[in-house]
Amino acid sequence: MSYFTLSDREFSLFSRLVYERAGINLHEGKKELVRSRLSRRLRATNMTRFKDYYKFVMADESGEEIVHMLDAISTNLTSFFREPKHFAFLENVAMPALLRGKKSGDGQLRVWSAGCSSGEEPYTLSICLHEFASRNPALVTFRILATDISSRMLDAAGAGVYHQAQVQAIPPPVLRKYFQRGSKKWEGHYRVKPVMRQVIDFKRLNLMEPFPFQQPFHVIFCRNVMIYFDKDIQNKVVNKYYDCLVPGGYLFIGHSESLMGTAHRFKYVQPTIYQK
Repeated sequence: MSYFTLSDREFSLFSRLVYERAGINLHEGKKELVRSRLSRRLRATNMTRFKDYYKFVMADESGEEIVHMLDAISTNLTSFFREPKHFAFLENVAMPALLRGKKSGDGQLRVWSAGCSSGEEPYTLSICLHEFASRNPALVTFRILATDISSRMLDAAGAGVYHQAQVQAIPPPVLRKYFQRGSKKWEGHYRVKPVMRQVIDFKRLNLMEPFPFQQPFHVIFCRNVMIYFDKDIQNKVVNKYYDCLVPGGYLFIGHSESLMGTAHRFKYVQPTIYQK
């Protein structure tokens, strides 16, 4: 297997480009990660030097290669019911409060999974909302928007097929209710049922770009995404989230994240949970 050498100058060029386009802060300690992951793109494009690949990315007017490059760079780690206290709060506190304060006449509740990776988070949200709706007829309809910068991850999320090791955190009754068990060549895999998939819209979105939403959200999950941003980018993204939430809407962030030191307008509810 070929080994490609990434110079300090080349690393600096790619780091600046990734920061400008995606807000991801790649410090010096990430040099080997960048070299390893971008080596895949050199092989895919039949190139042997990073400087040639950088020129190729910059000259590509279609913008397709920058998408492939960001796909290769971005880290995607997730699981079903990750940080379960968030989902318990959503069902037991946030949802009842949102329904009580709901003023819009459409009866629809809108949730955004920002940085959805391979889909475990939005599908977990779908389970929670379906379970809540079965107990609360006041919730007429709901939609989940699931976005990510990686088109590769969005393809995996849209397929909704997971190895049995990936669904171990799901209680067996819930697994039977919302997943189909594979057979023959799909033995050992589970696929989300249509009822789970049909309430989710998967779309590619770069958080650095203007948000294209026509309607505000009631809940935003953006967990373990902002750890890759510096404070300046965090400030911008958090305030964009605030602007696209309904009054009283909730923002959930990751357990390793905090808005401390960020200039924001959210009300603190409890660690990693904020309200507009």
